Amino acid sequence: MEYKKPNVVAEIGCNHKGDFDIAKQMVMVAAVFCKANIVKFQKRYPKELLTNKQYNDPHPNQLHAYGKTYGEHREYLEFSIDQHRELQSYCNDYGIEYSSSVWDLRSAKEVCSLSPTTIKVPSACNTNDVLLNYLCENFKGEIHVSLGMTKRSEEERLINLLVKNGRIGDVVLYSCTSGYPVPFESICLLEIDRLKSDYGSIVKSIGYSGHHLGIAIDISAYTLGAAWIERHFTLDRTWKGTDHAASLEPDGLRRLIRDLLATHNALSRKAEEILPIEIAQRQKLKIQNVSQRMDLDYHKRDQGS
Repeated sequence: MEYKKPNVVAEIGCNHKGDFDIAKQMVMVAAVFCKANIVKFQKRYPKELLTNKQYNDPHPNQLHAYGKTYGEHREYLEFSIDQHRELQSYCNDYGIEYSSSVWDLRSAKEVCSLSPTTIKVPSACNTNDVLLNYLCENFKGEIHVSLGMTKRSEEERLINLLVKNGRIGDVVLYSCTSGYPVPFESICLLEIDRLKSDYGSIVKSIGYSGHHLGIAIDISAYTLGAAWIERHFTLDRTWKGTDHAASLEPDGLRRLIRDLLATHNALSRKAEEILPIEIAQRQKLKIQNVSQRMDLDYHKRDQGS
């Protein structure tokens, strides 16, 4: 198995708390300190996604609410498409790619106008045929899709839609468990192996979107074949908001990327029986021990005679 160099997506999402200056700071930190490949935001229009009742009901956890109602909370965390355009330019300045999840058709149309390299379809939207068909027909980049909280029948329907549109070769499928945070026993890492077996020959790549604690699981996901690793990113896990608890702070993301690159360098077979780095140790230790054993055997035979 050939391991591609890992791509790491720092998902800022809404962890900027609706503060544009914090969002720009997070881009800079992800690029310069953490050295991530991509930062990913979210774009949605709450009034197009929510029913009137959902919009006007209070946030289910008032501790994390940024508005009197859930709809106001979601509106507070949104950036305009002009702000997204500015964030994309800011990403370019720091040599990191901009991307965004799109949650509705209007958001998809707006983000497509920015022509990013990748657009993400979140787990909540992977059965939205209108959204998927629009991306297939109008977006020329990679379509990344998460499979959290998705039935196998829904997954197959999604694949058939992408095949029918002739876009399956541009797709990255993400193994994912939708929870914040997800306990280790619910991560189900071997889903990566299943996705590789079922779709690895037709999609562009397999990824893993993690909502767990720590960074060990991501290394395992990569060794199982997930070439894309996506983690929520925050500057402070104690901040107000539901995603921060399952996010990595800057040093955690930096260490994850460091360890993934080290793992990539380590995943190979020996090119020769004795590697160049082993020669001096072999001469010093192994050959000397062999010589000593031969002398001892000779001495025993000599005494026996």
